[in-house]
Amino acid sequence: MNPLTEQEIRAAFVNCSKGEAKRLSVPRDLAERPWDDLDFLGWRDPQAPDRAYLAIELDGRPVALTLRSPAVTSGTRRSMCSICMTTHTGGVSLMVAAKAGKAGQQGNSVGAYICSDLACSLYVRGKKDAGVGARLHESLTLEEKIERTVANLAAFIAQVSA
Repeated sequence: MNPLTEQEIRAAFVNCSKGEAKRLSVPRDLAERPWDDLDFLGWRDPQAPDRAYLAIELDGRPVALTLRSPAVTSGTRRSMCSICMTTHTGGVSLMVAAKAGKAGQQGNSVGAYICSDLACSLYVRGKKDAGVGARLHESLTLEEKIERTVANLAAFIAQVSA
């Protein structure tokens, strides 16, 4: 992924107002992020643990979403992320995005089960460990897994934008 600036991220939100995008918390460490290992940038708001955000470059332009999710909790139930296909014990949350435009203003939303820390890219590449049995054995190459992750996220964004 190409590095994004704070202004590019704020301008890329499709499911919130410009005022909300201006007020939301963007990571201060953008320059230190491992951009070469990221398919998308995901983060949680430190002041509001139930809010999460993600930004990705699709068709050459950044697209960002605001998400709602319960605060990260440690649980005993094993769940699979619908974006990167990593299984976690208590590390997957239902992330809900208000739909873009009029549908979102009417309260419509779309949800997906996503890694609670939004580190899907790092799990796929083996740079972050989700524990024993987190990555099921697959015959896909790393490139194919990355393509699947991006395609799954693009499909989620398409649902939000529709």
